[in-house]
Amino acid sequence: MRTSISDPGRLRALIDAEARRAGFDLCAVTSPDSIPRAPARLAQFVADRFHGSMEWMEETFERRARPSVLWPEVRSIVVLAMNYGPDHDPRGILSLRDRAAISVYARNRDYHDVMKGRLKEIAGKIVSRAGGDVKVFVDTAPVMEKPLAEAAGLGWQGKHTNLVSRTHGSWLFLGSIFTTAGLEPDAREIDRCGSCRACLDACPTNAFPVPYRLDARRCISYLTIVYKGPFPLVFREAMGNRIYGCDDCLAACPWIKFARTASEAKLAARADLREPRLADLLKLDDPAFRTLFSGSPVKRIGRDRFIRNVLIAAGNSGEAGLTGPVRALAADPSPLVRGAAIWALSRLLPRGEFDGLARAALPEEEEPDVRAEWLREMGAEAQA
Repeated sequence: MRTSISDPGRLRALIDAEARRAGFDLCAVTSPDSIPRAPARLAQFVADRFHGSMEWMEETFERRARPSVLWPEVRSIVVLAMNYGPDHDPRGILSLRDRAAISVYARNRDYHDVMKGRLKEIAGKIVSRAGGDVKVFVDTAPVMEKPLAEAAGLGWQGKHTNLVSRTHGSWLFLGSIFTTAGLEPDAREIDRCGSCRACLDACPTNAFPVPYRLDARRCISYLTIVYKGPFPLVFREAMGNRIYGCDDCLAACPWIKFARTASEAKLAARADLREPRLADLLKLDDPAFRTLFSGSPVKRIGRDRFIRNVLIAAGNSGEAGLTGPVRALAADPSPLVRGAAIWALSRLLPRGEFDGLARAALPEEEEPDVRAEWLREMGAEAQA
């Protein structure tokens, strides 16, 4: 029969042991009041509209900025991290223009599904051995995981605003357990970026107006995953073949040389998602999309937004062999897809052939955004 744990030191030892058993690479503790600068930083982020269409940032401001507002009973926060480091430099695919670059974190199962069950197991052990109450969070609630992880000593928020660990670089999934148990906080990590600006210089869209500040509206991860409208024209060429997320700022960080490769099979990249062919992805209808990305975070953005991204990559590819599937998508039921297909065709087809398609399509096209794509990409003589 298990005895109840009342000593904080023994409870912490149990948590550490359970975290290792559950496959977490890092585990540390902080207090609910350990991120006093977070409210002002978040307020500035929202005031500058850097959050773009992520209105929930503003709507959940108070709960996000102050853990004790989210849950007044919390006394300690256990922050855990799981390594998903790749075994190669993910930027290598950017030169393969007929292939699609999917962010490393999204090349296998949704990390929410992988982590949440394990966090619940640890949380259950805390309650069964120490009593009290717990709440588990994995990026699905208004919790500022990165500032909390920095306060707990797991790493520091680098100039790219992501967490940087001396042992894992930025290849870490974060989760937290809020508990009513009183635990001794760990020491905060210090900023070790120094004068380095490798992550800032690596960004293809200049999404960092100054170090430590991100304008999400310019970030390829935001644009390919969160943003629902036509892909902004100003960033289309800079997107290259990145169709879901962007790893450039993470991979550029010098601390990555100390990162350990994720060995766990559940986090290793699926072979079919490491370097998928644009030609294959362009052919996905909704059922095929759902099948290919079953259990993957990619599935959450839906087929139309995904194909929008693939079409922009196709337009950047210079691959004439993609003209056929792109041309078929110019008649897709989704206006979002049709609009992106038009831009891709304008890059892949000779000017005269494209203008001929535009003249044939415009009389039948009723969607303003799609008409605007045809008209913008038509030559001046063709519009006359």
